[in-house]
Amino acid sequence: MARERREIRRIESAAARQVTFSKRRRGLFKKAEELAVLCDADVALVVFSSTGKLSQFASSNMNEIIDKYTTHSKNLGKTDKQPSIDLNMRGEELEGLSVEELQQMEKNLEAGLQRVLCTKDQQFMQEISELQRKVALK
Repeated sequence: MARERREIRRIESAAARQVTFSKRRRGLFKKAEELAVLCDADVALVVFSSTGKLSQFASSNMNEIIDKYTTHSKNLGKTDKQPSIDLNMRGEELEGLSVEELQQMEKNLEAGLQRVLCTKDQQFMQEISELQRKVALK
């Protein structure tokens, strides 16, 4: 026997509303935990009741998940690919990449590292030359 579909709207009775809130909150937390365990996802859930009471669930450290969310949110204003590129460059979220994509990323990182080392060496040489010039002037 199928359940009757109910219209989603605010429950007028305060007692019934509180009972529904408690049951649905438990169900929501259970689903959040299942998502975290089954999919190895970082999940953070924050719920404030109508009275202002805080309920929260985090699959790992809540602060770390919030920091990750904050970083991701700040990067959304940039190009669409920027957050995933930043994560990939740090070695995060690489699971979905193919072998070819990983090899290309490795080549890009090696080339970038070479440019950084070259620039650093040039700056060191300039500083050494400047110091030698100053010593020669004395």
